[in-house]
Amino acid sequence: MADRTEHVTFEHGQAFLAAISERWNYQILREVFFGVRRFGELKRALGISATMLTTRLNDLTDMGLLEKRVYRDDKQWFEYLLTDAARELVVPALVAVTRWAESSAEGRPLDTRPLLHTACGQETEPYLACSSCHRPIDAATLEPLAPRTS
Repeated sequence: MADRTEHVTFEHGQAFLAAISERWNYQILREVFFGVRRFGELKRALGISATMLTTRLNDLTDMGLLEKRVYRDDKQWFEYLLTDAARELVVPALVAVTRWAESSAEGRPLDTRPLLHTACGQETEPYLACSSCHRPIDAATLEPLAPRTS
């Protein structure tokens, strides 16, 4: 492994990871990604109290991960959608964690949720690949290098 002369510090990254690793935040983001978007649906799917759900939805909206949208004109009822920023960063992490959990589950088998690649219209099983050779990357084939100087 390459020598490290500097420590990597990602204050914003650490705050983000702390936020999404909070139990309810992760579960809310996962459910919204998989299509559960309305307050009542989220409350039922997660078994979370209304107060806790309201707090977490507000936090995720304030962090710029969820967008709150009115879906009924006669009442202030909202649905929540992932923002572009959340889709860029959170979705790959959610898919990776979900797929890992599905394949590593002990006891009863878990149903896997199919994923659609909207660009080609085909069902897909995403994976991390090398930008040079296009082969899949796993932990054993990835090594960090020393940072480049400007």
